[in-house]
Amino acid sequence: MNIKNIIPISQARKDIFSIAKQAQRPGQYFTLTENGHPAVVVLSASEFESLVETVEVLRAFPNIEEDIDESEKEYRRGKVKILDEILAKEGYIKITGGKKKYGLQSHSARKSR
Repeated sequence: MNIKNIIPISQARKDIFSIAKQAQRPGQYFTLTENGHPAVVVLSASEFESLVETVEVLRAFPNIEEDIDESEKEYRRGKVKILDEILAKEGYIKITGGKKKYGLQSHSARKSR
């Protein structure tokens, strides 16, 4: 934590526009204190959203580090399935040409043309 970014709320009130501008920089945030104790943190909306998203991912995948390690091991062993192959097994084909650059179409939709 950067010591210079810890300031009393009373000082922050006077400098709020400057604090808001500085907090827009990546990695910058301010801890505002009340009676010498941390009370609130000011950071950019994008930094906040990023932190919330990270917490949500960690909650949804509590063993994510183990999952990544296992995936990397499988990749090194050559046990990798390509998305196109998986989708083809499910009856989808890639759309090529036309206005769409990317897309999928089921075999049944193709037959009904």
